[in-house]
Amino acid sequence: MKISGNTILLSGGGTGIGRELAQRWHDAGNVVIVTGRTLASLEETAKGRENIHPVVLDVADPEAIRSFAAGLLAKFPALNVLVNNAGVMPLEDTSVPRDLSRAEACVVTNLLGPIRMTDAFIGHLREQADAAIVNVSSGLAFVPLASAAVYSATKAAIHSWTDSLRFALSGKVEVIELAPPAVQTELTPGQSSRDGYMPLDAFIDEVMSLFAKTPTPELIGVERLAFLRNAEAEGRYADTFAALNSSPV
Repeated sequence: MKISGNTILLSGGGTGIGRELAQRWHDAGNVVIVTGRTLASLEETAKGRENIHPVVLDVADPEAIRSFAAGLLAKFPALNVLVNNAGVMPLEDTSVPRDLSRAEACVVTNLLGPIRMTDAFIGHLREQADAAIVNVSSGLAFVPLASAAVYSATKAAIHSWTDSLRFALSGKVEVIELAPPAVQTELTPGQSSRDGYMPLDAFIDEVMSLFAKTPTPELIGVERLAFLRNAEAEGRYADTFAALNSSPV
């Protein structure tokens, strides 16, 4: 993936990892369109950066995605990078009957959202030079957190789907997975100051250095990701699962 000269569409750009990526890519010489459900937070991402363009979009709405794609491509025909970052992480007790609306919304946003966004733009991206798709998964794609079981399952699905998408688009569109470990953001309440989580600035610094590599790694994984990513290969999955799920969230 090129470092500069791209036109990038990034979902979930109003806070956290999405905001930081948008601002870093902008400052590296890219045009960035950020989407999310709240205009005020998107405008905060774009503040002082003339080439960040905020647009309200709910990736859980398939009709909105279709109409958004047509309008966006008319305005930004040079679009060549799609970053599927929008996500939600409900914490739930799956051992008891419950209202499944939050779990279902998690599946729609985290899994169907990227699938629908990719479908809406793939025809265009296949015709662009230096085209890329970046799918944001999670360290929990490799070892799940039981209190976020549905979230973990959606991220495991994103990991699997990204591998298949990369194979299908080989030679046409570069497909990259970004798998964050536990990072200090507001994805869950209180997470931005939680001990043991990776500071957001340090995470973004390491991520940007990995994106700058030639060739770009297929999986952007910071050093801290190895604890979860390599657990099964190193024969310590059961111990890692137990350690992960013994810690309060």
